[in-house]
Amino acid sequence: MSSQENPEEALPAEQGNAHGEVAPKDDPFADPGLPPHKPRIQDLDERAAKRSERVVAFLFTLSMLATIGFIASFVAFPIDKIVYVWPLGHVSALNLSLGLTLGIALFCIGAGAVHWARTLMSDVEVADERHAIAATPEVKAKVMADFKAGAEESVIGRRKLIRTTMFGALALVPLSGVVLLRDLGPLPEKKLRETSWDKGKRLINQNTMEPLRAEDVVVGSLTFAIPEGLKEDDHEFNSKIAKDALMIVRIQPDEIKNKQQREWAAEGIVAYSKICTHVGCPISLYEQQTHHVLCPCHQSTFDLSDGARVIFGPAGHPLPQLHIKVNDQGYLEAMGDFAEPVGPAFWERG
Repeated sequence: MSSQENPEEALPAEQGNAHGEVAPKDDPFADPGLPPHKPRIQDLDERAAKRSERVVAFLFTLSMLATIGFIASFVAFPIDKIVYVWPLGHVSALNLSLGLTLGIALFCIGAGAVHWARTLMSDVEVADERHAIAATPEVKAKVMADFKAGAEESVIGRRKLIRTTMFGALALVPLSGVVLLRDLGPLPEKKLRETSWDKGKRLINQNTMEPLRAEDVVVGSLTFAIPEGLKEDDHEFNSKIAKDALMIVRIQPDEIKNKQQREWAAEGIVAYSKICTHVGCPISLYEQQTHHVLCPCHQSTFDLSDGARVIFGPAGHPLPQLHIKVNDQGYLEAMGDFAEPVGPAFWERG
């Protein structure tokens, strides 16, 4: 006869509640208590406990090796290396190795902790009565006693191999995060302070891609230029043009108010960075009568007849000027790089 036909046979034997009291058979709502504790093989056999200890230690050690593999993969594999892995197909060797090693490192720590808890830590169930939220001295003493008992039951004091490998795994795995932070991008170094402009580089008309002559720039016109040698099909064209973009304006020499601006001009032709010093938008609006240029993004306005100083808007500082001259062939060429970084301010700028 099955237990479904006679459900009373499926009920556990008499069990004690949290206080050791046996529930009466005729009371269906009585506390059934906790099931009797069944010892594990590790509780009875020290050799089995040692085997479990070695398994946990192996998992923690494997986590450490995986973390080291993560760092080694980051250094060993170039970012553009593609490999074929069945059934994934063609994948990035760097991404695959980083994902596998980091996944193994984290999984082994979790698996080791679970196996440790299930085989070596105490599994005796304890029922604790609810108590008031405010902790009494007795409760505090009980918490400390429970903490000490838990520390003893976790066998972390006796199982030195587990303790050592666990600390090693937990100490190494955060290094993965440190390595990932390094991968946020290359360090800027001096890239924010330098552009492609250099002494002797001719100014190239960005529309015609021809070198600019002084007679090509007339009063009232606005011309955009890039440094000689920069091509639109270059791999780094977009990142370079974001700093190299130049605007050329011709102003009557007697209308130039700034002394340095007059000295850095060539026959009244002034060259300024096209990148707004607010958030880096390209400036393209020019007022011929006032010699003002306007940024279309947030309406920062600069006076090109007075050192490109800010006369309106949120921009924090003037546009950098490029020192230019007319060479022997009549072409406009740079006398060096900008005297200060182009574009918005940055925290390292001093």
